[in-house]
Amino acid sequence: MNRDVYGEALYDFFILQKTKEPLLLHSSYGDIEEMPIEVFFRDEDDFPELEHIALALCDGHVLDVGAGVGSHALYLQHKGFTVDTIEQSTLACNVMRSRGIQHVQSGDFFNLKDRKYDTLLFLMNGIGLAKTLEGFRELLRHAKGLLSDRGQLLFDSSDISYLYEEYKIARPPHYLGEIRFQYEYKGNMGSPFQWLYIDQQELIKIATEENWVVQILYEDENDQYLVRMEPRLKQ
Repeated sequence: MNRDVYGEALYDFFILQKTKEPLLLHSSYGDIEEMPIEVFFRDEDDFPELEHIALALCDGHVLDVGAGVGSHALYLQHKGFTVDTIEQSTLACNVMRSRGIQHVQSGDFFNLKDRKYDTLLFLMNGIGLAKTLEGFRELLRHAKGLLSDRGQLLFDSSDISYLYEEYKIARPPHYLGEIRFQYEYKGNMGSPFQWLYIDQQELIKIATEENWVVQILYEDENDQYLVRMEPRLKQ
C-alpha cells in the first residue's frame, strides 16, 4: 500500500498545530531537504511577490491545480472568486475542507473532463506534475479542453540545471529538469514520483510548437519565473 506521507505531515501539522517530525524530500540529484510544513499554510502576508502577481491575474472561474492545503484557493475565495481545487492527496483534501474551501476534489488533473475554467492556476511549481517534457506537451493539450474561450494558464517554474554542478553529479541522459523525488515522514517513505522543472527557453519552444502565446511576467533572483499562457487563436 502506498502511504500518503506528504498528506500525513500536512494533516498532523493542521490537527496538532505543529509537529516535531520533519517532512524530508529525497531527490535524484542526491539532496535530502527538510520541507518546512508551515510554508504550505502561508497566508496573504507571507506570499512572495511572484504569487501575489499570479493571484492578481486570476480571472473568472479558477481551478487551483495541486492545491495542497488550499492557501491560494482560500485567498481567492475570500476575494469573491469561484474556485475549484484538485489535489491528489486525500488527507490534504480533508485539510482543505476543514479550512473552509468550498469546492474540493481529490484526483488527477489529467483525468478532469467536461469542465470549463477561465484560469488554470499551478503555483509552487505545480506545473511539475507534468513529470517530463513530453508530459508538459500533454498537459498543454489537455488544458485546452478545460479552458473557456478567454481561458489562461498561470504557473511558475525554474531552471535547475545549476544543481548538477553544485552537487557534482553526472548529467543524466534525459532533460535536466526531470527529477525524481520521494517524501519521508516519521521514518516512512512515500512512493517515488517524478517532477518537472522547465527552463524558459524550453518552455517557449514547446509552447510555440503547441500553439500557445507565452508571457514571462516576473523573474526573481533564484531563476524562478512566472508565466501567463493562452491558446493562440485559430486564424
